[in-house]
Amino acid sequence: MADVRYDRASKIYAGTDVAAVNALELHIQDGEFMVLVGPSGSGKTTALRMLAGLEEVDAGSVLIGGRDVTDLPPKKRDIAMVFQNYALYPYLSVAENIAFPLRVARVRKKDRLRRAAEVARRLGLEEYLDRKPAQLSGGQRQRVAMGRAIVRLPQVFLMDEPLSNLDAKLRVQMRADIAALQADFGVTTVYVTHDQSEAMTLGHRVAVLHNGHLQQCDTPRALYDRPANTFVAGFIGSPAMNLITLRVGTDDDISLGHTTIALPQQIAAHAAADGGQVVIGLRPESLRLAADGVPARVEVVEELGADAFVFCSASFDGETTRLVARTEARRAPERGERVALEPVSEDAHYFDAVSGERLAAP
Repeated sequence: MADVRYDRASKIYAGTDVAAVNALELHIQDGEFMVLVGPSGSGKTTALRMLAGLEEVDAGSVLIGGRDVTDLPPKKRDIAMVFQNYALYPYLSVAENIAFPLRVARVRKKDRLRRAAEVARRLGLEEYLDRKPAQLSGGQRQRVAMGRAIVRLPQVFLMDEPLSNLDAKLRVQMRADIAALQADFGVTTVYVTHDQSEAMTLGHRVAVLHNGHLQQCDTPRALYDRPANTFVAGFIGSPAMNLITLRVGTDDDISLGHTTIALPQQIAAHAAADGGQVVIGLRPESLRLAADGVPARVEVVEELGADAFVFCSASFDGETTRLVARTEARRAPERGERVALEPVSEDAHYFDAVSGERLAAP
């Protein structure tokens, strides 16, 4: 297997001065499952295509296993790619589709059929080996596409939103299957998705991109617990973190409705030197329905079995802000009801009101 390194790699498409990927610096360890996640236009697919050799690198370099592959064609990079649209040969059987890379590599027919059968067994496709793609479901076709990538054990797997065409239930099942397969084979894997839930489920580490820039790369738990800036805080987590811009009081505190939170001295000093404002972040589970707190009006209640998310509107300094609180479904209020939301101050995150960067307490 091999590690992967983006060394200040950039890509600028013709007709624009804005880099689709801007000086990306990222090291993916040997055997690691790395997920690139971000909204549409963040540069994640471009970064993957740069690694595959499908996009030219305009500055910087890309290395696989310590070898500079920046100027090498895709066939010389020893990578395998799984696409969103399966890209199977309709006139070949499942066994022939899986074995096709070995056929191109001139592996003996007996050996390639044996290896294709072994991969099919691992993917639960044994009974479909003689079928054509048109006779398979979407999930089965995606398994065949994965089998074709796996069969020759490349140095790196590249997956470009492979589950986007599947229904919700099948996506959850396939996530578990992909994670198990990657663990079994131990092949370095780079996986692109716009779905942050998918990213948090699959990745050993997750790299969050926005407007071509790497915002943060860390474990899923670290991204959730210590987001580097307001973009990561608002992108990671479902529903997103509540972000409220507030003015710091004369006593180095902030007021949320009837609740006052004393700021750590270092954060208060930073806010005072930067316009006297700070952004406080609270996860939905850090806002409680209570008898006293932030006055709010319930707009939507989203019930998810035992839990419910209560979407509310509240007013801060004359501006309306959307807030989301998590509660037990049996305690959920009705739409249009007036409620009070009590913040759990020890769970609060603080960010610079101008740059959006995280402010760390000592």
